[in-house]
Amino acid sequence: MMGSRDQILSVYVTAADADEARRIGRALVEEDLAACVNLLPGHTAIYRWGGKVEEGAEAAFLAKTTTGRFDALCARIRALHSYALPCIVAFPVEAGDPEFLDWVRGVVRAG
Repeated sequence: MMGSRDQILSVYVTAADADEARRIGRALVEEDLAACVNLLPGHTAIYRWGGKVEEGAEAAFLAKTTTGRFDALCARIRALHSYALPCIVAFPVEAGDPEFLDWVRGVVRAG
């Protein structure tokens, strides 16, 4: 049985635009913090910031990693991100193709 550090996570991150999402996603994969990153099409975000309701265009991505690499992944995203408080939320992967999950673990463990 895999320890909790080997739990696969799908990490959802928003970015200012597609270029920022691509730049951060590429860095995460190149640095073995994520096995892969899926860039998601642009969308509109409606949110409360500074006491006001704001609305604006954003892009997002999903990064596949493990709980053992999440803190480093999160720190790297914050270092590369233009937002003061980027959305970085992780969802545990409860099930998946065993070969794919092993591949994710192998890639991020190598880092």
